[in-house]
Amino acid sequence: MTEGFATTQVQGGYAVGLPSFSAVPPIHQTAAYEFSSLQEAADLFALRKAGIIYSRNASPTQQILEERVAALEGGASAVAVASGQAAVAVTLLALAGRGGHIVAADQLYGGTVDLLQDTFDDFGIPVTFVDQDDPDAWRAAVTPQTRLLFAETVANPVAQVLDIRLIADIAHEAGVPLVVDSTVGTPALIRPGDHGADFVVHSATKFLSGHGSSLGGVVVDQGTFDFGAEPERWPQFTAPYQRFGELVLWERFGQGQAFAALVKSKYVHDLGPSLSPFNAWQILQGIETLDLRVARQSSSALAIAQHLAQHPAVSRVNHPGLADSPWHALAQRYLPKGVPSVFSFDVDGTEDEAPARIARLVDELNVFRLVANLGDARSLVAHPASMTHSHLTSAQRAAAGISLNTVRLSIGIEDPADLIADLDRALAIA
Repeated sequence: MTEGFATTQVQGGYAVGLPSFSAVPPIHQTAAYEFSSLQEAADLFALRKAGIIYSRNASPTQQILEERVAALEGGASAVAVASGQAAVAVTLLALAGRGGHIVAADQLYGGTVDLLQDTFDDFGIPVTFVDQDDPDAWRAAVTPQTRLLFAETVANPVAQVLDIRLIADIAHEAGVPLVVDSTVGTPALIRPGDHGADFVVHSATKFLSGHGSSLGGVVVDQGTFDFGAEPERWPQFTAPYQRFGELVLWERFGQGQAFAALVKSKYVHDLGPSLSPFNAWQILQGIETLDLRVARQSSSALAIAQHLAQHPAVSRVNHPGLADSPWHALAQRYLPKGVPSVFSFDVDGTEDEAPARIARLVDELNVFRLVANLGDARSLVAHPASMTHSHLTSAQRAAAGISLNTVRLSIGIEDPADLIADLDRALAIA
């Protein structure tokens, strides 16, 4: 039976039954699991049998979360890890493999840029950054060593909307998958797999959780990319897996499952970015109200953006729901249910005056909280140039559309009139 979104977000991945008959998914707070026999243990360790060995790789609570998010995204399988950053890292490491190259958008979260340009460089994985709105730049950046294209569905903090179908087609022409971070979009507003994306990453800390209390990340394999079509390009899936003898993941698990098997048995197992059962349980509680929260947040954010667009102290509002946004047409195409509630605006004035003006503005806000997070039930404010994107050069910030005057907002579920009044008062003082 096909279930609607709201039903899936409340019940997906969990069937009431033994041993507890708990109506709510329980927390399996244990480090390890007892085997019924040595033969069962040997089969599990050799990947001859599916199951849980140790909570570093998985827990029953985590598996419910994985199945639920995969269902919401319309995917084949999912892997949950300790944070959104970990989800990006293990996904790209698994796909890039040894000697692989990545093409990524300029318009990425600052922490992701740190990962790609610093840590991946240390690992010997080169990354080429391109303007996500320039299809020719994407095509020109692809080399024979390229193993994936990577971007965000709605970029943080300027809210550029990715033309997913266009970039997916470019990726597939090159014989590689498109990976998108859809943390800001959420499956309540957009399912990137419906538009050609092959892997969808979430920082579950944000909207999926919604309460700002628990870190977590999830990657969903849509089951659409065929690593067996060019097996020589993907030996991590199609050649014998050294630690498991002659086992070949592509033969053993197949399309839509082999990626998750590799990530869990190698990258999560070896590097240890494990999601705790308690955090998995808390994220599950948040997902139950995802569409209700996101609908309110989206509506409030558009009203606030429209108000700021008329404010004399504001020079620019970066919200694709506004008719004059360069990404308005893409928002109408890809986000008919509403535009995400994370956006930014630029305070009027020169960049020389920006530090003092922005500090006064941010420090005067009372309803908005100065927090390095987004997607919370609370409304949050941040200054990207000195916080989330502070490690970027001025040229990189410019390429991402960020100036020293840019202020990021993440709209929560409070009364929008209170949020507007808070901004108006702080802008008047600043």
